[in-house]
Order: sequence, then structure tokens, then C-alpha cells
Amino acid sequence: MRRRFFVEHFGDGTAVIAGESANHLGRVLRAQEGQLYELSDGEKVWLGRITKVARDTVEFALQEELEAFRPALDVTLFLAVVKFDSFEWAIEKATELGVAAIVPLAAARSEKALLHAAEKRAARWQNILAEAAQQSRRLGMPVLDPLTKPEHAFSRIQDEIKLLLSEKPGAPPIRKLLIGQRATKVTIAIGPEGGWTDDELEVATKAGFQHVSLGKLILRTETAVVAALASLNYALGEEENLG
Repeated sequence: MRRRFFVEHFGDGTAVIAGESANHLGRVLRAQEGQLYELSDGEKVWLGRITKVARDTVEFALQEELEAFRPALDVTLFLAVVKFDSFEWAIEKATELGVAAIVPLAAARSEKALLHAAEKRAARWQNILAEAAQQSRRLGMPVLDPLTKPEHAFSRIQDEIKLLLSEKPGAPPIRKLLIGQRATKVTIAIGPEGGWTDDELEVATKAGFQHVSLGKLILRTETAVVAALASLNYALGEEENLG
């Protein structure tokens, strides 16, 4: 299966990859003239043949336009910042599972040292999303928002379905709430290892978020991300053929 890379735009029958992706192609994959790769600008996908490999750029001649698929389900993930190895694993898997946007949350029970360091990790997180999106052959990478406080994030969302994973007694299973739903835009909020505070739960409820559960077991944040997104994709997701 051919590798896919992202480009800024398609020219008149040509495309160029620059920067780290070009270095990866040239130095790691040892790309050579004549090799074929899939290229995406976020809207279309083309098959490109390498015409030139330079130190910081790889040039392509476009051969044919390929079918492009975009998930019909538009999911925004609100994810509380946790230890970076877990957080980064989670956003990588969220990208592979098709989320449209990721909003890191400065939750009350997130470790303060992690929140202070989060801004410096933004470039690394962008690279993780790009690599995961290319590996999973997405049309484009998800949007990564700046670190945001939960109360600000909760109040700005107008999606059809807004879910918050909760450990509160009585929170219905996510599968029960999704039965019969036909929404195309969903936001799901997943908290830190210590859980949401009462104030955060109250703000989310006032903003229209529905409390849901993944079952009786207590999951780590990164595990909850995969389980929740897989449930959403199973219940609501269908792929749309763009051409």
C-alpha cells in the first residue's frame, strides 16, 4: 500500500513536499525519482510521481486524481491534559479514529506542571497528528486547539450531541444514549485521571452536555478515548465518498 503525505496545495500538474516530511522521504524512506506516493491537500488526493529529490524538498508530477473519503461524522474531542506519554498516545489514536478537532483542556485536576509545559509541546503534538493522519490515510489532519479551560470550551460548542464521560452514579451507558441517533456533529469530553470536579460537571451540564458512562470499570484517560471514539464511530459513523 502506497504511503500518503500532505502538501500545502496542488499546482498545475505538480506538487512539492518541504520541511520535515521531505527529510523523512529523502533520508528515511530513501525516496528516488520515479517512485509513486499519494498526496493530499485536505480536499483532494492525487497520485504523484517523484521528479526531483533535494535536501529539503521533494517535487512531484501529478499522475491521476484518486478517490477521497471523509468521515461523515464530525467529532470534536475535549481531552484533559494528563501525563504526556499517555496524552500523546491518546491524540495519536484519536487521529487514527477520525476526530475532526482536538481541544486540550486545563482541567482542575490536571497536574499543574503539565499545564505549564503544554504550550511548549504544541509543535510536537502537531507532528504526532500529522504522522498519524498520514499513516491512517486520512484526507487531512485534525485541528489542534490551544490549551483551554473546561468552562470556556464547554460554553462555546453548539453540536447536535454533546457528551461528557462521567463517573457519577446513574450516568447511562454511552451505547444506550446513542441508540437511534442520526447526528453528524458530536463533541465528547474526557477528563483527567482524578475525574471532573463538581464545578466542572455543573458547567458542562448547564452547557447541554449529557453525562455518559463506558461501564463499571474505571478506565485510564487514554483507554477511555479509544473506547469512546470507537463507540461513536460504530453507532454514528459512515464514510462519505468525495469523488
